[in-house]
Amino acid sequence: MNNSFEEINAVLSDAQNIVVICHTRPDGDALGSGVALCVALENAGKKAYMCCMDAPPEKFKYNPSFDRVINELPDTDYDTIVTVDCADTARMGLFSKKYKKFKKPTINFDHHITNEGYASLNYIKECPATCEIMTEFLVSSGYEITEEIANLLMLGLITDSGNFAHQDVSENTFKIAAFLRSKGADVSLIIYNMFRRQTKARALLYGRVIKNIGFALDDKLAYLVITDKDVEECGADKSLTEGFVDFPLTIDGVEVSVSFLEYKENQYKASLRSKGNINVNSVAVSFGGGGHKFASGCKLIGSLEEVKEKLIFAFSKII
Repeated sequence: MNNSFEEINAVLSDAQNIVVICHTRPDGDALGSGVALCVALENAGKKAYMCCMDAPPEKFKYNPSFDRVINELPDTDYDTIVTVDCADTARMGLFSKKYKKFKKPTINFDHHITNEGYASLNYIKECPATCEIMTEFLVSSGYEITEEIANLLMLGLITDSGNFAHQDVSENTFKIAAFLRSKGADVSLIIYNMFRRQTKARALLYGRVIKNIGFALDDKLAYLVITDKDVEECGADKSLTEGFVDFPLTIDGVEVSVSFLEYKENQYKASLRSKGNINVNSVAVSFGGGGHKFASGCKLIGSLEEVKEKLIFAFSKII
């Protein structure tokens, strides 16, 4: 059961020092919703800290607002913790233990269907992006939507909706996008930096990965493999692989796309995407992961061939 925006804002109104946490390996929605909230709180006279275990990927550095992101919890007494775009406490990474021991109010804003409401106060709604929820919250609670905040919220809305292409994009999503544009959000700048601009290292890695695309289940499933060796030899880093998994969905006949990202020896992070006919979240959950119906992820242990076989077998039951 969700708490009301009024209940949540009452806690924030009473607080003076607020910590905001997003998930590890942050994306545009996690960063955009979290930093937007911090800016709004600071504009209202509060002290807010945006915390993420991992630094924002290189491509987000076009926006100086992300310079405020820190990779450790502040060494001060804070009144509340707000989590954004974080489906469960494990996704906070190293912050999880301190979060669980925190005795003061906690607030949870999220759009993942697997979120079970782990905070004192929760607002969880299935929609394209947490930034959609955050916009509604800030407006409803009377916070000023400055041009800086509008750009942060639009970033999350655009990136997590796949540039407004995902199945869960609604009339409300477009209304919020129009509102943020009216407040000064620079759509062209966001789209250029998120979808068009890339480094030479990313281009080389992308070419190598796409060249070795694989197919299964009568070509209804396509998969990509990104190894540590590939990343190193291209002079890239793993944060640059965001978005790779979307390419196979452009292929006629492909219903599901999977990318296997090696993150330790015999351990892979699988990102799952669907054109909209297959619920990939059900497969992710079966391996201890989660996310959205058409965009989810999980971690798998074993050799590359073993993890591919496990995932392809799981999808063979529903494709």
